[in-house]
Amino acid sequence: MIDATCELRRRQWVKKCNTSAGEIRAAYGRIPNALVQAYTGDGKGKTTAALGLAMRALGHGYKVRMIQFMKGTSFTGELEAAKAFDPNFEIFQFGRDCKYSDKIRSGEAVCEGCGDCFVRMGDPEPCDIEYARQAYELAGATLDAKAADLVILDEIANAVNFGLLSVEDAVSLVERRPDGVELVLTGRDMPKTLIDMADLVTEMKMVKHPYMRGISARHGIEY
Repeated sequence: MIDATCELRRRQWVKKCNTSAGEIRAAYGRIPNALVQAYTGDGKGKTTAALGLAMRALGHGYKVRMIQFMKGTSFTGELEAAKAFDPNFEIFQFGRDCKYSDKIRSGEAVCEGCGDCFVRMGDPEPCDIEYARQAYELAGATLDAKAADLVILDEIANAVNFGLLSVEDAVSLVERRPDGVELVLTGRDMPKTLIDMADLVTEMKMVKHPYMRGISARHGIEY
């Protein structure tokens, strides 16, 4: 049997759940004490963690913009999921697409890591450099205009390590972050300069991975 106190709390909770994200955003304003976060390491979960943070921010009515360096595979689940939160969640990809995207998206095929969409370390194509330049420009414009409350620069560390973007360019984006905007950087081997500038740094460490057992990337989990 539910007593009166429990029933009152239940009603208060239902009321809170029925409050729209827009109403919450209006009440709180911009993200308080906004900071810089960095997710790095050789383990899986950096982009996944950033997407989880995006989900939490969206629940509070904040606008999220994710800019993905070196990614252009249009079959990833987050691209479809973001549509449900339009216009508060935008994902912009700047990288090579996969020629099998349509089949992978429909479930007729799986991503087997063929490498066609990968950038070669030390030998990027002109298109790879151009994609990174476009991503950099959009990131700068987003920060300058405060176009989002949470800005995620996905794989920016990889863009630096692959020679598509200079460390100085990456540093300039962090320096351009305005008050009230949370900035998240992801990618393996995060340059020390960026780590030093971040307020929160998490390193994903690989202990086990299904690839070691011959399990390919899975639809809805890895992409």
